[in-house]
Amino acid sequence: MKVVLFNGSPRKEGNTYHCLNVVMNELKAAGIECDYNWIGMEKLQGCTACMKCRENDDQRCVLTGDKINEYIEKMLNSDGIIIGSPTYFSDLSTSTKALIERAGYATGGYLKHKVGAAVVAVRRAGANHVFSSINYFFLIKQMFVVGSSYWNVGIGKNPGEVLDDEEGIKTFENLGKNFVYLLKKLKS
Repeated sequence: MKVVLFNGSPRKEGNTYHCLNVVMNELKAAGIECDYNWIGMEKLQGCTACMKCRENDDQRCVLTGDKINEYIEKMLNSDGIIIGSPTYFSDLSTSTKALIERAGYATGGYLKHKVGAAVVAVRRAGANHVFSSINYFFLIKQMFVVGSSYWNVGIGKNPGEVLDDEEGIKTFENLGKNFVYLLKKLKS
């Protein structure tokens, strides 16, 4: 089994990274292959709503010049997708939003029945909107969304501070375990 993870934080080893690592540790402990992708500093263009991807039905975006099609292919070739984003003005990072927009259109119904989970880092507030936005992507793609013992949110301001959020870390550990459980049930 394989899970692709996307980190939309511009901070290479910021709090989103640490949150995703906690989840990845649970996945790896269960023998699940993890494909981690840091997209936070990439210049990913947002969707232009040209609808050429729908017309072509080839699971590719017609816009070129960035790695979106590579990421779409990774999504299509995985059993699960985890998208992580920091909270910026109560919203997703721009690279996370671009990924969701363009992959959302280009993949049509091809992500149906895959497993998805949102991972969110926040300094103080506004994370629920980010959490919802990522999960809306999974839900409209007819994916199975994995929950945890609390919302998948870690609290910390400076890089690494999220590791002091005891409840957040436990939430991400449980998320990883629940993700493994669902993947195994679906594959049995």
